[in-house]
Amino acid sequence: MPDKFTALTPELHSYLVAHSGPPDELLERLAADTEAAAGGRAVMQIAPEQGALMALLCRAIGARRALELGTFTGYSAICIARALPVDGVLVTCDVSEDWTSLARRYFEEAGLAERIELRLGPALETLAELRGGEPFDFSFIDADKTSYPDYWEAVVELLRPGGIAVVDNVLYDGEVVEPRDDDDDDRGPSVRPWARPTERVPSREAILRTNELIAADGRVESVMLGVADGITIALRR
Repeated sequence: MPDKFTALTPELHSYLVAHSGPPDELLERLAADTEAAAGGRAVMQIAPEQGALMALLCRAIGARRALELGTFTGYSAICIARALPVDGVLVTCDVSEDWTSLARRYFEEAGLAERIELRLGPALETLAELRGGEPFDFSFIDADKTSYPDYWEAVVELLRPGGIAVVDNVLYDGEVVEPRDDDDDDRGPSVRPWARPTERVPSREAILRTNELIAADGRVESVMLGVADGITIALRR
């Protein structure tokens, strides 16, 4: 069977982004500020089309309560929170006061501060505190990769039937099928130039395990898509 996908060039990606909703001046400024502050780590911010897709999913299921693991500078949180009703809430978790200080500033500017509950601390502790409370309609996993299997198990239990979980970086820069020995191989530079092999390998192994867990999980229906660095969308049965 022939391959049925189109490899994205930078030009095709720009075309795709341009046709994924109108320009968003606030998010564009946030992306620029993130790059200025974070340098190479700005790649941890989600892609514009990914944010548009998550907002669309939230609206499609009428999400009112959302959960995010990994706030960084707030781009994805803004995309999700905008898609919630005025009485909706996004609980977003991170461990960095520095990065989330930029997020807080943009939450205020976007008029979403009252809709976003930022919790600083280890995400697994926050997830344990949320257990037994009102379930969530939508969740996004994009925090430290080595904890992905544990995040998945906790998050899926917090979703309502019909709720959606989105898991980011499931292709891990292609390393799920083609591991790197170093960043100077024929594939060109990694999108994680700061990550040494000793750091990448545990993350890769955790993502591989998470991908298998989701694919075999009878509690959900799921699909893996080649959006950005790969995302899995899972629907809670």
